[in-house]
Amino acid sequence: MAALYSSVTEEDLNGFRFSIDQIQTQVVKLEKQVNEVEQFYQSNDFKVNNSKNKGENKHLIGTKKSLQGDSHNEADADAAKGREELMRQFSVILSQITQHEWAWPFMDPVDVEGLGLYDYYEVINKPMDFSTIKRKMEAKDGSGYKNVREIYSDVRLIFKNAMKYNDKKNEVHVMARTLLNKFEEKWLLLLPKVDQEERRHLKEEADAQLETQLAQEATYANMTRDLSVELDKVDVHLKSLKALVIQNCRKLSSQEKVLLGTALPRLSPEYLIRALQIVHENNPNFQPNAEVVELDINSQNDYTLWRLNVFVKHALKVQGRTAEGTGVDHSNKTENKNYSKRRRVL
Repeated sequence: MAALYSSVTEEDLNGFRFSIDQIQTQVVKLEKQVNEVEQFYQSNDFKVNNSKNKGENKHLIGTKKSLQGDSHNEADADAAKGREELMRQFSVILSQITQHEWAWPFMDPVDVEGLGLYDYYEVINKPMDFSTIKRKMEAKDGSGYKNVREIYSDVRLIFKNAMKYNDKKNEVHVMARTLLNKFEEKWLLLLPKVDQEERRHLKEEADAQLETQLAQEATYANMTRDLSVELDKVDVHLKSLKALVIQNCRKLSSQEKVLLGTALPRLSPEYLIRALQIVHENNPNFQPNAEVVELDINSQNDYTLWRLNVFVKHALKVQGRTAEGTGVDHSNKTENKNYSKRRRVL
């Protein structure tokens, strides 16, 4: 590697290697972050707005955050009061039903064995009673009811089970049907408040989801901005490193230029295209895909010539190993293909 440079010490070369290793490590890290940001925006079907909308969104987000401290806690308190009041009113209905003179058959689980109801579990899939409902209402381990509708459903199940298992003329069936009708009448009076509370709960969930999404978008927007800054730093570092390499490159000798010029036509079409692209990267005016390509070796800068020199040597070695592996001489075919493409090296 030292042969590439003039007046370069081993310490300088170690510095180049260290800088390159640092850049590679940083690029790998940034690539992972870029993939994470892309996945977030793709999973959320994110659409980029114009600059005006971005400004409006930032304003709205800032306004929302400024109001959260004053209104968020109040909204939570109001919601909690609403749920407590709804539960209180439902408990009153439940108390009225359970205190009825005909409620006693439904207070505890059915004594299947004691009453000899051996087919009970064949008829009834989900037994229910008021003591089970009370236990679930008082549960503190998360196994209890989540809302009033769940309790309502289980109360109806008590009476539906009794009506299903017992004949219509059976007194238990009559008692169950009578209490169910009374319960439904009281439930209909409470239902508007239940609907109102459910709508408020849905709105709370939607607001919470929106707040979470806005927070995520803000996080990834900041990450995108930071990534842009870091990528710019890497680009600047690469340009400075490239400038340093060019500054320390020694010139190819005339003999080396002649050897390079004679080696280029021996490249396979694929390698020749890549070689011409190397020239284009450092000389934008050079057109590698033109119908007639004329490459003046002597007009290229030292950095380009050294890149070409290293690349061509490597490519010819690979071609040589490939030819040895197949046992076929492709040199004449390669030259004919290259000439058919009208590539000329002056």
